[in-house]
Amino acid sequence: METRKLVIKNIGLILSGDMQNPIFDGDCIIAIDGKISAWGKEKDLDTEGATTLVDAKGVTLAPGLIDSHVHPVIGDYTPRQQQINWIDSTLHGGVTTLISAGEVHLPGRPKDVVGLKAMAIASQRWYENFRPSGVKVHAGAPILENGMVEQDFKDLADAGVKLLGEVGLGTVKDGKTAKQMVGWARKYGIQSTIHTGGPSIPGSGLIDADMVLETGTDVIGHINGGHSALPDDQIICLCESCTAGLEIVHNGNERAALLTLNTARELKQLDRVILGTDGPAGSGVQPLGILRMVAMLSSLGDIPAEIAFCFANGNTSRQRELDTGILEVGKCADFVLMDQAQHAPGKNILESVQMGNLPGVGMTIIDGVVTSLRSRNTPPADRLPEVI
Repeated sequence: METRKLVIKNIGLILSGDMQNPIFDGDCIIAIDGKISAWGKEKDLDTEGATTLVDAKGVTLAPGLIDSHVHPVIGDYTPRQQQINWIDSTLHGGVTTLISAGEVHLPGRPKDVVGLKAMAIASQRWYENFRPSGVKVHAGAPILENGMVEQDFKDLADAGVKLLGEVGLGTVKDGKTAKQMVGWARKYGIQSTIHTGGPSIPGSGLIDADMVLETGTDVIGHINGGHSALPDDQIICLCESCTAGLEIVHNGNERAALLTLNTARELKQLDRVILGTDGPAGSGVQPLGILRMVAMLSSLGDIPAEIAFCFANGNTSRQRELDTGILEVGKCADFVLMDQAQHAPGKNILESVQMGNLPGVGMTIIDGVVTSLRSRNTPPADRLPEVI
C-alpha cells in the first residue's frame, strides 16, 4: 500500500496545544499515514514525495479542536432539535473530535440494564464504523441506572465502551451509589463525567458540590451549569477540593464560566480546564460553540489566545487520554487551519481572538486527509489555504 504523505507548507503560525509551550517555531509540518512525523522550517525538512501538498498561505495551524461534551444520537442526526448534519456543521467550526456525555436524546431510550448496555455498545459501534464527514465521535456512553452491578461495567468495557454518560441523568441520584459505580467503571478503564448544577430537562435533578465530590468522577461536567450553575461558593469549592477536569460548556452560565477560569488560574491549575458545547440541547446546536468559548474566555477572562486554544485541544487530549489534540510526533494529524476574519480588529489572529472575535476557518484535516475547505459557518478568513 502506498505511503500517504501530507506536507503543509507556508504556515504563518503553529499552535501546539501545549500550554507550557503554546507556539512552535516553524512554517511546515509533515504527516506520514495520518500521523505527525515532523515540523519546523521547510528548508530543514524532507518534503519530497508528498501525496497531498497544502499551501497554508500564511494562515495559522492548530491541532483540531475537541468538543468534550456532546449528546449525539445516531449518525449525523439528532431528534433534540430535529437536526441533520450537525456534526458536519461542527467540523466547519474547526472541531475534529467529539466526546459523548451520553446518548440521552434517543426517543424511548432503554433504562433497563440489558437495554442500556445494548444501546451503549451499539452507539460505540456505529460511530466507530461511521465517521460523519470524517469527524471522530467517541460515543457509547451509558447512563447509570439503579440495579447495575460490577459485572455490567466489565461487560461494557470488554465490548469497547470507554465512557460513562453524565452521572445523575438516570435513576442513580445519591453519591454513595454513584461513587460505587464510578469506581467499578474506573476499574475497567471507563472514564466518568458528572452532571453539575440544576436540572437540564424535566426528570433530571440538582447535583450539588457535595455529590460531585462524593462521586469522584474524572471530569466535572459543565461546572458552569447545564444550564443552571451552582452557587459561586460551591463552584470554588469544587475547583479547590479535587483534581478532576473542569469542563466549561457553551450551553452554561458565562459568568460561572469566568469564575471557574479565574479560580483555576489562582490555583495555577489552568491545565484542568477543558471545553464542551453540551449540544445538541434545548439551546440548540452550536457549530461554532468551541471557537466562541475560546474567544469568550480569552477576551473576558484575559487569557492569551494561544493558551485559550489549548483548553479546546491539548488539555482535553490529556484529560480524555486521546491520540489527537496536541502536536507531538506519532499523534494523529488532525488540524484546523484558520486566519483572522476579514475586517476584524487586531494586528493578527491571536490579538483578534483575544478581543473576542472569531477566526475564519479555511480547512480541516483528519488523519492526514483534508476533510473540509473554507468554512460555511465562520466569518470569511483573510487568507485561505489551498491543496496544490
